[in-house]
Amino acid sequence: MRESEKLLLAKEIMNDFAYQTGISSDREQRRYLWTDAFAVCNFLGIYRLTGDEEYRRLALNLIYKVHHVLGKHRKDDLRKGWISGLDEDEGEKHPTIGGLRIGKELPERKPGEPYDEFLEWYRDGQYYHYLTKWMHALNKASRETGDLTYNLWAIELAKKAHEAFVYEPFPNAPKRIYWKMSIDLSRPLITSMGQHDPLDGLLTYKELQATSPKDPKWPSLEGEIADIEKICEGMDWVTEDPLGVGELLSNTYKAMQLVSMGHLELKASLANLLESSKESLKALRIDQFRLPASSRLAFRELGLSIGLKAVKEMGKLACEAQDLFDDRIRQEVESILDYTPLSEKIEDFWLRNRETASWKEHEDINMVMLATSLAPSGYLRI
Repeated sequence: MRESEKLLLAKEIMNDFAYQTGISSDREQRRYLWTDAFAVCNFLGIYRLTGDEEYRRLALNLIYKVHHVLGKHRKDDLRKGWISGLDEDEGEKHPTIGGLRIGKELPERKPGEPYDEFLEWYRDGQYYHYLTKWMHALNKASRETGDLTYNLWAIELAKKAHEAFVYEPFPNAPKRIYWKMSIDLSRPLITSMGQHDPLDGLLTYKELQATSPKDPKWPSLEGEIADIEKICEGMDWVTEDPLGVGELLSNTYKAMQLVSMGHLELKASLANLLESSKESLKALRIDQFRLPASSRLAFRELGLSIGLKAVKEMGKLACEAQDLFDDRIRQEVESILDYTPLSEKIEDFWLRNRETASWKEHEDINMVMLATSLAPSGYLRI
């Protein structure tokens, strides 16, 4: 499929998503933070590629709706208003300063309520790695519109997330990051740490800092960056989970872009990230991509597909900026280029299987991730 055809299909998918979930229609809001973060990036990417102002409007409208749905308490919650506790006017000015709900269908687990591993996947709360995705989406909006308010909201979200999620298990112990917290960020719901959460946080903080104005009055993330750099030390990034591999590849490309923007301190990490990416791709079970749709999860595979698109962009960047990326880096990138055809196979499979039960069960996130894979620049480029 030609790139122009992929872009047309991505537009069609995103237009349908906007209508079905209440962005461009009067339908009931179906807001989910991960999906909506990718959707904002997709709309902005399509706007950048086509010049069609409608997609810019859709992106900014979606940001408004996410803040007014996921930045506030649930309809079935006795608590009302902004989850930050701010009054209506101040909440409008700082909609992310209390974090953002995930958007799960069930209420969060109450204090003292027994933990149920199955039910927890369907319960609301806040996820650190969803918040970093929204920071990225807001920062994209700032860059595309020139409105630094979006960067400010992203930084306010970063500072609150870091304050709430990063903790010291016991005095003088290495810090960790909670996986999931309550809606009001007062208590952890899942204490384990996501394997790539520290890396995601570090690169996202640096991305926000690179966009922020050089104004001493503007909030800085230098302290949070120093904090999370220590958490990243000695971490093992290798994974065999398709979505995890995709996110590792996307983050490696983000690191390369940051180096090209002047964050030269990240050069020392690039070789490790590329080596971890290569080992992760080798660890993938290729036979899982031969299973029927009923045994597969589209959004996890499409996350891998998006990451594989990032590999091609890494190759271009490594060649364009030879003064920044030495032979070792270019060779590492070339060593994983052979895996990129898997992206097309994943896309083709799910384009043919959009009427299956496994697709329909997670239709919103599947639609958006497929559109991202078809037109990835909005999400991948910072």
